[in-house]
Amino acid sequence: MQPSFVPMTQNGYDKINAEINQLKQTRPTLIKALADARALGDLSENAEYSSAKRDLRRLEGRLRYLQRQISYSKIIKPSNSSRIDLGSQVKICFLEDQFETSYEIVGKHEADVEKAKLSYQSPLGSALMHHQVQDIVTILAPDMSYQVKILEIS
Repeated sequence: MQPSFVPMTQNGYDKINAEINQLKQTRPTLIKALADARALGDLSENAEYSSAKRDLRRLEGRLRYLQRQISYSKIIKPSNSSRIDLGSQVKICFLEDQFETSYEIVGKHEADVEKAKLSYQSPLGSALMHHQVQDIVTILAPDMSYQVKILEIS
């Protein structure tokens, strides 16, 4: 069975690597805190030990998760600025109310609507993929459908 790769932008890949490096730098501090708490004695009633153990376990779990993301990632660079692809900046107009907004199309792990980063797998993101400027696209959301017009792609 072929492993499936997770597409992401270079920026998303760099962000994950930065978090991995930060967690690796934090790990020795947590290991020392665990050793210090263990030295306090009775482990069954040692809240510091339980807390330090839990913190280290969370860090290790997060680190494994991020490393798995990196190992199965595939960095995608937009190949054609005339069509929407992963990494494209797109300005759209919602036709119903003429509201204009811009998004960057990113991988699913990078998505953050508050930062205008839209997953290529979201209803809007997947509908926009591979379209061009001036295209009118119908988005089928779970509760309704609506149309947007693509104004710019960069």
